[in-house]
Amino acid sequence: MRRVSIEEAVGQVLAYDITEVNIVEGFKHRAYKRGHIIAADEVEHLKSLGRRSIFIEDGNSTGVHEDDAAKIGAPLIAGKNIRYDAESSEGKVSFYAEIDGLFKVDEERLFQINNIGIPSLPTIHNNMGVEKGKQVAAFRIIPLVCEQSVMDRVTEILDTPIIEIKPYVVKTAALLITGSEVYEGRIKDGFRPKLEPKLNRMGVEVIDYRIVPDEADIVTAAVQEMAAKADMLITTGGTSVDPDDITAQALLDAGVTYEMKGSQIQPGNNLTMGYYGDKPVCAIPAAALHFSATSFDILLPRILAGEKIGKRDMALLAHGGLCHFCKKCVYPICPFGRG
Repeated sequence: MRRVSIEEAVGQVLAYDITEVNIVEGFKHRAYKRGHIIAADEVEHLKSLGRRSIFIEDGNSTGVHEDDAAKIGAPLIAGKNIRYDAESSEGKVSFYAEIDGLFKVDEERLFQINNIGIPSLPTIHNNMGVEKGKQVAAFRIIPLVCEQSVMDRVTEILDTPIIEIKPYVVKTAALLITGSEVYEGRIKDGFRPKLEPKLNRMGVEVIDYRIVPDEADIVTAAVQEMAAKADMLITTGGTSVDPDDITAQALLDAGVTYEMKGSQIQPGNNLTMGYYGDKPVCAIPAAALHFSATSFDILLPRILAGEKIGKRDMALLAHGGLCHFCKKCVYPICPFGRG
């Protein structure tokens, strides 16, 4: 590449993408693509973009150009169920979810790449549930050209892909509402209207729904019968510290084994997470009726992707596990539960 004045560049081949930002009309895009031959009538436009000199191709380039760096990095970064741009724009290539599922990134290797200082590989947060088409990462080198050794190091770190989307494997759920006051019709069940739409959005169908009284043997029998039908069982009510709350014990009596009883996330401290055989069982506290997002929402994408959440996972989620209680909830695009 060689730097020349705008006037000298007429008829020459542009060596990089040039960006145009228009604040009035509200856009940012690639105005000129690498390889474009600059015409005389484009000189004034280029000057309006702040260009007095530009780089042209002269056949003597050394190092790795930003477009070539993107071509090298993209296939090494992308793992299962990730697609990326066919070509870079402004030296950048973006990555997208090919399916609905759980976004996973190797955080340690992500740090190693960005710690080099030349590459830029930002991603969304690890363990976020995403929909098909969601952008999850972007890659470029920050300067126009970098040393070959930089890309050699990137290639070394990326011996296996660094990002992927894990598919949701839980497709059906059973919803068991406990509480004599609901069973007797004294109050309406508020859980189903809250929970079923969340599950449906993530591809989970509620195939069984029941309301039972606060009688341990009835709850136990319902747990066993409903868990046999669905990929996941969700129970509500009876999970607090009140002596009359019998759901947690009834789950134990039914054969549910607990990974944890209670969570360090607020709201949703009284979430109980266990398994009936290999099927996840969640006992959801009353906080889910009042708050838009609780501990259940943070854990749900991982549960649906077949991950088991243990004590250490919950302890780590305490950092960032206090909701900001915003006047207008924008979860999941917020720091709640992101570590």
